[in-house]
Amino acid sequence: MINKEKNIIVIGSSTGGPKLLAKLFSELPPLNAAIIIVQHVPPVFDRRIAERLDRLCSMDVVLAQDGDVLENRKVYFAPAQKHLKVLHNSKVMLVKDEEVNCCCPSIDVTMGSIRANKLGKIVGVVLTGMGRDGADGISHIKSIGGITIAQDEASSVIYGMPKAAYETGKVDFVLHEDDICAKLEEIVSFNMNSTLSKQVYFPNITSSKNEHL
Repeated sequence: MINKEKNIIVIGSSTGGPKLLAKLFSELPPLNAAIIIVQHVPPVFDRRIAERLDRLCSMDVVLAQDGDVLENRKVYFAPAQKHLKVLHNSKVMLVKDEEVNCCCPSIDVTMGSIRANKLGKIVGVVLTGMGRDGADGISHIKSIGGITIAQDEASSVIYGMPKAAYETGKVDFVLHEDDICAKLEEIVSFNMNSTLSKQVYFPNITSSKNEHL
C-alpha cells in the first residue's frame, strides 16, 4: 500500500534497542504509516535484527534498500554503515558518509531529512541508548509540526539519548516502554479535528543512569 497519507514514524535506538524493538514490534498492530528504524548496530547484525523483527511483527519488516518507496504498514530497518535519508517524504536514499554523533547510521540524519507534511503525521521517537544522537532530530521533527516521544528513564537500559532528547524541550511525550505502542496507535489513528490526549509525563531529571555499555 503506497503511503498516500505520508504518515511517517522514525524510531531511533542504540544500547538496549534490539530487545526493546522486539518487544514493541511484537505488540504493535498494523499502522497506517511507514516506519523507519535507525538502530546503532554493527554490520551483519542489521539483517539479523530486521529478519527477527519481521518474524515478530504484524507488518513487513525489511532491511532498507536505496530507492525503496515508503509504504504504509511497512517497516524499514536502516542498514549498518550507511545513513538513511528520506527524499520528499517518500523514498529511501542510503548514503555512505562520515559518522554523525559517532554513529552511522545516525538518527539525526534520518530525522533531519524529513520535511513538513500536510498530508499526514510525522512522529519521531528516541529510545534507550548512549550519547545524544536523535536530540537534534527530535528538535527538527518538532519544528516541522511533528509529534515527538522519548522513552523514560525507568525503562531505559541507558538513559543517554532519551535524556538528551528530553533536554531539548521539544519532546511531547515521555513514556515508559509499555506505553509506547498505544501512543503510536493513538497518534496515527486520531482525527486531526479531535484532541490528542496529552498525558505527558515529565520526570524531574537530576542525573542519568550509567552511560556505558
